Amino acid sequence: MAGAQGKVGRPRSEEARASVLHAVDDLVLELGYGDVTLKGIAERAGVSRQTVYRWWSTKAEILLEATAIDARQELDVPAHDDPVAELVAYLDALIAFLTTSTAGLAYRALLGEAQHDKTVDELLRGNDVLGESAAAIITRAFPDDELVVPMPQATALLVGPLFFWLLTGRSPEALDPRTLAVDFIRNATSRPLGN
Repeated sequence: MAGAQGKVGRPRSEEARASVLHAVDDLVLELGYGDVTLKGIAERAGVSRQTVYRWWSTKAEILLEATAIDARQELDVPAHDDPVAELVAYLDALIAFLTTSTAGLAYRALLGEAQHDKTVDELLRGNDVLGESAAAIITRAFPDDELVVPMPQATALLVGPLFFWLLTGRSPEALDPRTLAVDFIRNATSRPLGN
């Protein structure tokens, strides 16, 4: 039977897909990335392994898709008229995502795995969810030609200090998103800063 997009076979069940995506986050938090298996994901999701293998090749692919969906929602902050307020809202959301969100904690596990697994590293480099979200905020906050650095460097300037702080075990409460935002504006844009 041909599906809506001309493929032969049963159409992809959005309910099964959602179950798999929810299961992977939970399992990574419960067991750690290394102990999660595609079989375990399928069992937790209540679907067959064949269903999982039909859509994904690795647990990293499943985890990245799950975290990407959540990251896009959790990092989509309301627009502000003031660029500092815009950046602070984004950085606050990013801190929450990386420290308290189930998806963010799972994403951190994926980042850790990428340090010694070339396949996961390549997967993350090809799907830079956080870089994309930072670029969107930067573009919205500075719509004109105000950046004095290329966008990849700008996103690193915005999220890099926060990443370093959190991924080296420092307390998120000691971070000052406003200072990070002001430093970003000073280093990445031509916008003059008032006192």
